[in-house]
Order: sequence, then C-alpha cells, then structure tokens
Amino acid sequence: MSLLAPFNKLPTLNTASILLVESEEQFQQSLAVALVEEMTVTVNVRLARSLPLPLENDESRPRIDLVVFIINLTSDLSFRSAKASLKYLDPGYFLGKVCFMATNARHASVHTGLLDAVRQLAVSLHCPLLFAEDQTPEDVKSSARRLLTILKVASGLVPNTSALFLSNLTRCTMPLDIDQPSFD
Repeated sequence: MSLLAPFNKLPTLNTASILLVESEEQFQQSLAVALVEEMTVTVNVRLARSLPLPLENDESRPRIDLVVFIINLTSDLSFRSAKASLKYLDPGYFLGKVCFMATNARHASVHTGLLDAVRQLAVSLHCPLLFAEDQTPEDVKSSARRLLTILKVASGLVPNTSALFLSNLTRCTMPLDIDQPSFD
C-alpha cells in the first residue's frame, strides 16, 4: 500500500499532469482525448480504475498535479470505488489538488441520495465538485475546458495563483441543515 504524494517529484517545465480515476471507464477515455486536444498547455493524462497505483512504474511516473475522481451518478459502485481510493492519497493532495467530477446528473435513474452523498464527500474534503455530461462531443470538450482551468492552477502554470486559493473559491458547499429535511 503506497500513498500517492503530490510533492515527491520535481515538476516538468510547462507541463501539467492529471490522473483521471473512474471505475467504469465510460467517460474517462473521451475526457482524456479532449484534454490532450486542448493545445494551450502540454498535458500528461494518466488513467486509473482505482487507487493505489502499481508500484512497478513508480520511478517513471511523472508528478501528478491534479487527481480527478469521476463518479457516475447512475452507479453506486462508482461512488464506492472513488471513496475507497481516497485513502491512498497523501493528505497534501487535499490542498487544492483533488477534484470530483459527477456525470449523468440529468439521467432519469439518478438516486438523489447518491447525489447528496457525493456532495457531502466533496464538502467534507473541501474539494471542488464539477458536473459533466458525456452525451455529445461538445459536452465532453466543455468539461475538459473547465478541468483544464483547474489543472493549470494546480500545476503552477498560472502566475500569482495557488491551488489552495483556487480550492477555496471553487470548493463544494452545502447548507448547514442538509442533514435535516425541510417539509415546508
């Protein structure tokens, strides 16, 4: 069991590295292609079904600037896999280098309890929660552009802005009384 640490390797000049973690790999491939096609910066995209990452490629693996957990809201397995993978991240990642991306929020079979659980997880870890659709290529490109903005800051490519500052601006928030239903 090896923790993925954010500062154990030196950064690569003008390059950002992102790790997309999704248990079902439905949205992961198309998002990776869209991120690489955006030519504003050089992006290294790594894909994983879950954490921990294998130890055999650890020395050749670049520093990971941003970890994105993609959670399919129509699958409880996707949420459980993401939640189980969190324990393999060094606590330093939760200082602006972790993001959650929820897909299929508009799908008819989305269980509202799962949506609330994802929001509570993002709030408890002070991480941004993005919603993405994967129905059309334009939806995927739009999601990639939003993710690329966060990635640039997390990798240090935006002057005078830190990942911790961006995390404070974009973190998921919930009302204080979320646990108590309102029957007005």
